[in-house]
Amino acid sequence: MVRLRGRSRTRPPQRPGTAASVRRRQRRDARPWWRPAAGLRSVLSGRSVAGQVFVLHLVIVLLLVAAAVVALVLQVQRDSAQEARNRSLAVAETFASAPGVVEALRSPDPTAVLQPRAEAARELADVDFVVVMNTDGIRYTHPKPDRIGRQFVGTIEPALAGEPVVEEIDGTIGELVQAVVPVKDTDGTVMGLVSAGITTENVGGAAEDQLPLVMSAALAALALAVGGAALVSRRLLRQTHGLGPHEMTRMYEHHDAVLHAVREGVIIVDGDGTLMLANDEAHRLFSLPGDAEGRHVLDIGLDPETAGLLSSGRVATDEVHRVGGRLLALNQRPTDRAGGPPGSVATVRDSTELRALSGRAEASRERLDMLYRAGVGIGTSLDVTRTAGELTELAVPRFADFATVDLFEQVLDGGHPDAAGALRRTAVTGIAEDAPLYPRDEKIRFVGSSPQGRSLATGRPVLEPRLGEASGWQAQDVERSGQVVDYGIHSLITVPLRAGALVLGVVSFWRSGKPEPFDAEELALAEELVARAAVSIDNARRYTREHSMAVTLQRSLLPRSLPEQSALEVAYRYLPAQAGVGGDWFDVLPLSGGRVALVVGDVVGHGLHAAATMGRLRTAVHNFSALDLPPDELLALLDELVARIDQDEAQDEHSAPVTGATCLYAVYDPVSRRCTVARAGHPPPAVVRPDGSVEFADVPVGPPLGLGGLPFDSADLELPEGSRLVLYTDGLVEDRDHDIDVGLEQLREALSRAGDSPEDTCRTVLESRRPARAADDIALIVARTRALPADRIAEWPVPSDPAAVGEVRAAVTRKLAEWGLEELTFGTELILSELVTNALRYGGSPIQVRMLHDRNLICEVYDSSSTSPHLRYATMTDEGGRGLFLVAQLAERWGTRYFPAGKVIWAEQPLP
Repeated sequence: MVRLRGRSRTRPPQRPGTAASVRRRQRRDARPWWRPAAGLRSVLSGRSVAGQVFVLHLVIVLLLVAAAVVALVLQVQRDSAQEARNRSLAVAETFASAPGVVEALRSPDPTAVLQPRAEAARELADVDFVVVMNTDGIRYTHPKPDRIGRQFVGTIEPALAGEPVVEEIDGTIGELVQAVVPVKDTDGTVMGLVSAGITTENVGGAAEDQLPLVMSAALAALALAVGGAALVSRRLLRQTHGLGPHEMTRMYEHHDAVLHAVREGVIIVDGDGTLMLANDEAHRLFSLPGDAEGRHVLDIGLDPETAGLLSSGRVATDEVHRVGGRLLALNQRPTDRAGGPPGSVATVRDSTELRALSGRAEASRERLDMLYRAGVGIGTSLDVTRTAGELTELAVPRFADFATVDLFEQVLDGGHPDAAGALRRTAVTGIAEDAPLYPRDEKIRFVGSSPQGRSLATGRPVLEPRLGEASGWQAQDVERSGQVVDYGIHSLITVPLRAGALVLGVVSFWRSGKPEPFDAEELALAEELVARAAVSIDNARRYTREHSMAVTLQRSLLPRSLPEQSALEVAYRYLPAQAGVGGDWFDVLPLSGGRVALVVGDVVGHGLHAAATMGRLRTAVHNFSALDLPPDELLALLDELVARIDQDEAQDEHSAPVTGATCLYAVYDPVSRRCTVARAGHPPPAVVRPDGSVEFADVPVGPPLGLGGLPFDSADLELPEGSRLVLYTDGLVEDRDHDIDVGLEQLREALSRAGDSPEDTCRTVLESRRPARAADDIALIVARTRALPADRIAEWPVPSDPAAVGEVRAAVTRKLAEWGLEELTFGTELILSELVTNALRYGGSPIQVRMLHDRNLICEVYDSSSTSPHLRYATMTDEGGRGLFLVAQLAERWGTRYFPAGKVIWAEQPLP
């Protein structure tokens, strides 16, 4: 039996309760635990601990209040006497030093002069008398006139010597406190004396006046103290439930009995490591000696680890210690956290039998946690390789020491797996890097007898608890299999990656660190883990397939090479978004007359729909550009087309309308060096002048394509030769971090420091503006302008006279000879003769002929008529209708270009 130090080692015998005591206890338990009247009677009775404390507290408070009252009265009397001495001395000194006192003492009748002054000073200073006397002590003034001329009562010798004196005497008006001070002449001679005083009656009156206040304060303090004692006693009464000392002792004995009867050890250690208490269960669990209390915990035979924990006083929660053949769980908390004494309390319980159960529960919890982490940690990206790597990283080292994922090669490309094909090791994760397993990216063909081969063939998991005894596994690669066994890998689980009816590959879990082989429960866990990963890998495979299809579609729709033309030196870049295929596109389109059209467009969104819509719009621009329309008219036609597409697809619930499509169309003429630009909701083009200055062209912005109802306006830009025209999509200048204004300013800064060539400009712009992970596609075109030299341009006006055709032919012959193109003379004369004849016959004045020596020989005939010529196929009997047919046969291309007032019929011939 363990007891507190100083207590008896024997426990008093327990007496069975009588029926009467049981009934009294039941009645007491049935009553309310606190009633004010009963509580007050219990406090006043003095039987309970609370009542005894209240009486003792009340006696102490009464003594303290009485002592305080006496002390205050004595202090007030003392302070009043001291105040009288100070005031009488101050009044006497003030009157003695007042002006005119010395002259009054020298006057024949000092009383007549000083008596009124003394009385006025007495009343003003609230003293009982102010007396002026000569050096012999004869009074000149007194409150009672009959006392004037008599001898002063008191000590005057120190004042005659020049020092003031204060004394308490029995004077002519009673007991008093008086001060006597000298009145000195200017040379220091004592001319007389001044005395001021206060009677003892007045001095004591101040104390008597303050006595009611002192008594009131004492009574208030007594009332507060009694009230506080009552509150403290009431709280103590609540806490002790009205128990007396004997009852509390009995309750302590009951608590002590409970402490030693519980099946959990309790140990109390003080701040210096001394064992203060150990109950019976703690003695049993730790096999403590009988005299353990009062000794240091390091000296009572505990193992060093347990003794160190108890002596340290640190916090411990379910900390397991092996003591003998038991596993003891210790919980320890300090006792001084809430102001208690220094030390600690530890509880101990025997967890030997529960340890096995908790181990199995912990294993189940870890498996559930692994499955949960598999649900949130596998498939974070739509990448097959990354998803396979997430599976192996989750399994190692929590489930296996090594994990490998082998997928059919077609799966990596997004295709359907070929059961007869080879697999590729997609992911390998292990606790070490030197394991002799197949490395990553190794191409593998598993034999049918191997665990992986059986899993792929049957679609079911395979458990090989002892690899060293598995002959079918060793048949895969005898040399490598021996190396794996020698390395220490001794157990294997293979699980097929199944997605519906498809087997995408196989996952292998290898164990080397733990000596225990894989069991059936771990096989089920591996199967569940792989089943969850298979869904993510199949999703990644499907995404890879669709993404590849979309990329292929997009690449096929974008221009693979730029057409040959001499008006612009062009460089371009196209960067798809990280999120997938987008709808940005661009084009360089040669037009008639040596002109070139630049197109940049953007369909908002990603995926196959955006790519297909982009292809449709790009094809439409190609077709509309063949009509040689101005940019604003071309955008108007494109806007109508998008609106019709939206109407058609709105009727199909599986199709989405074209939303957010924008376009910029620019036409550059190397002859006039003018560029006509129109835009539909697209960012403005940037122009880099030959001197390096950068500006964004002021081009009127139209609505995005498909809205309809609003016209498009165009702007003419004068571009000197060597200027750079920069077209781009919003992915270059706009992202989530800043708005488009900031992006345009950053683009301006990049263009200002870029090189002169278009290639350098593209490289500089993308290096400074391309984000790490582009959220949108980026299309960029940089075109440096060229001008057609004046000596390669020939123009002639044609009068409205059929005879002018011969003059035109002669002029053309001379110009071709000048250009060295004599081989084209016949065909050119015939083409221009037919075109000029048609203009004279069907057109209107003025008529103009222009010939351009560019990459091709271009012949143009302008007239003011808007009548469109048509190619006819004349019969044998027709007299005419063969002119345009001849032109079409002799020219490589021909066509009509319209203006607001007139048209141009043109034809191109290849140079020899």
